[in-house]
Amino acid sequence: MKKFPIITFFVIAIVTLISCKDDNNLDDYKEWRNLNNNWLAEIELSSGSYYSKVVPSYDKGQYVLMHWFNDRNSTAGNLKPYYTSTVAVKYIGRLYNNEAFDSSYLAPDSLFKTKVNSVIPGWTIALQEMHVGDSVEVIIPYQSAYGTSGTGKILPFSNLKFNIKLVDITNWETK
Repeated sequence: MKKFPIITFFVIAIVTLISCKDDNNLDDYKEWRNLNNNWLAEIELSSGSYYSKVVPSYDKGQYVLMHWFNDRNSTAGNLKPYYTSTVAVKYIGRLYNNEAFDSSYLAPDSLFKTKVNSVIPGWTIALQEMHVGDSVEVIIPYQSAYGTSGTGKILPFSNLKFNIKLVDITNWETK
């Protein structure tokens, strides 16, 4: 019976160490996180009117920075996707250091088809602001991208930059 408290202590200690593993993520990627955050802060301070900050009405804690390459007046009458719409886009994604990590141009027809609500939150925010025919550059803070976990070539705490062209809404659903 005297061994039970000792065994229990070790089991609790092991579980605690395993559960704290994600907290170590902060230290593991400290330099990367700092570089990304400094890059984003520099863009926010120096962009002036180049980027528009877009905050969705449904989540005031998230945002993206968007710059339209086209004249928005020329596409203003075109359709805008809803949260449940399916869109066709052309895009290239880059890390803060301009390293490309993904592109639709690698696909045979260079189009990526997806539901607006099936992508990272930053894309969802941006796509709902676009009209068919719009071309934008979108800066997505890591909180609206892959967060503290990352995926593939995208490390945790990665702020992302995308060039996106909304080519079509293949399934436009009404509100």
